[in-house]
Amino acid sequence: MIDYSDDDRSEMMRMMIGHLRPGLLCITDMVCLLEVFLEVKEISLSTNSGQIGVLPNHVPIATAINIGILRIRLNDQWLTIALMGGFARMDNNEITILVNDAEKGSDIDPREAQQALEIAEANLRKAEGKRQTIKANLALRQARTRVEAINAIS
Repeated sequence: MIDYSDDDRSEMMRMMIGHLRPGLLCITDMVCLLEVFLEVKEISLSTNSGQIGVLPNHVPIATAINIGILRIRLNDQWLTIALMGGFARMDNNEITILVNDAEKGSDIDPREAQQALEIAEANLRKAEGKRQTIKANLALRQARTRVEAINAIS
């Protein structure tokens, strides 16, 4: 980890995003390291209690993350990531985010995402029973989030 002076740490945060599935870069059997960001100026993410923004020196919290968009400000540029639910922990200007799935908006194929959205909408219309409706709603929320992540960077 980079050693910042106290002045530097008061203006930036360090953030790690982990993935809750086995993969290539794993820090445990269940958590795979997706990305580490240094010099984060601000983040915005969807939690179970609503949208929150986090600046340096934020009060320590742990929160559940909804399916939604994570926005990360690195200097004057914003990075957009579609998150599929998980948890976030913020303490001492460090943020750790563990998610079920994540995709950078810039890595999502717009045509594939739009097609997945249309399929999810059709599946919701065809859903029969409570279980199918719940699954279809979840797939629709995920598809909409991916499209939103693309549109946020356009």
